[in-house]
Amino acid sequence: MNNEYNGRGNETFLSRGCCRVPDNYQANIRFKHHCCKLDVNNWLEGYENPTDEAELKLAEVRFKNDHKDFFSYPATLNLKEGEIVAVEAAAGHDIGIVTLTGDLVKQQMKRKRFHLKPEEMRKIYRQAKVTDIEKWIGAIEKEDSTLQKTRELIYDLGLDMKLNDVQYQGDKTKAIFYYTADDRVDFRELIKKIAEEFRIRVEMRQIGMRQESAKLGGIGSCGRELCCASWMAEFQSVSTNVAKIQQLSPNPQKLAGLCGKLKCCLNYEYDTYADAMKDFPDERTVLKTQKGDAVYQKSDVFKGLMWYSYENDRTNIMAIPIDKVKEIAEQNRQNSFPEKLEDFAFMKETQVIETLPTAQLEGDLHRFDKPKKNKKNKPARDHESE
Repeated sequence: MNNEYNGRGNETFLSRGCCRVPDNYQANIRFKHHCCKLDVNNWLEGYENPTDEAELKLAEVRFKNDHKDFFSYPATLNLKEGEIVAVEAAAGHDIGIVTLTGDLVKQQMKRKRFHLKPEEMRKIYRQAKVTDIEKWIGAIEKEDSTLQKTRELIYDLGLDMKLNDVQYQGDKTKAIFYYTADDRVDFRELIKKIAEEFRIRVEMRQIGMRQESAKLGGIGSCGRELCCASWMAEFQSVSTNVAKIQQLSPNPQKLAGLCGKLKCCLNYEYDTYADAMKDFPDERTVLKTQKGDAVYQKSDVFKGLMWYSYENDRTNIMAIPIDKVKEIAEQNRQNSFPEKLEDFAFMKETQVIETLPTAQLEGDLHRFDKPKKNKKNKPARDHESE
């Protein structure tokens, strides 16, 4: 390989899941488990299906970021995970890295609803040659400059669209431009200018806001890599009712992810909360006592508690078990009113508003500083009086 690539591309090739520039001279190096998105652990590796006598084998190949596809190849090729291969494209050929082989590929195809038969799928031609990899590296290193130049063209043409990513084909004859837009965009003039500027075939592919976050990646508010970039392949709709059922604060800044949509993780515990809430009375239920009417404040779903307070005293709230809430509501329907709500309370909570010192306020930058320790055995200064 040319010496011009040595020591370069550490950041450029992260999008391909490679921590450094691929070097095909080192046959023992496999580029499979580094920083690639949507990685799969082949727990069936090393186990062959004795009934599988098909002439065509199946493999999953990754390209840039979350772009993956399934291919077939002859059994004589004997591919392994992490090998760089040349694959069939719509026109020309592309270069990718094998991420999965064996029977687990069929399970992945079933999960992603990929229904083509092996003979109908695109083919893996061969392991990539040195010349293939050199051309592939050159194509990848052009992506950043192409992205910036295309954004300038979009700005000059006044198009209402956001260009997110550019992916070159391994043979440098074609590039896919991923973009997001709220409305329909007429980019025919843009395609002409891109083709003239870079001498390539152009494919414009529109993606959604969540697909953009999945493709570019990032760190969520939880401190972990985004679910859509690490393992989530399908997106389910998230409604505001999901947050309401889980008693979450209706703060849009806390509920929204990096994509600007409601966080996908809000769905993870929704079913558990929804099942637990089936036993809860209606939140609009007013508990009437001789002391006064009590209104609903909040719930503790897994402890089975509902917090109520008197209408004329909202600062004192009491936790009432849901069976007691149902009992009081049934008594009210029979025109019977308990003496007071405190007789049914599991616990009582008083809301106290405390005045904190200035140094402990949330907006103070020094609130995390450790307090200074008093130095012992330090002679006190004598104050001179005038």
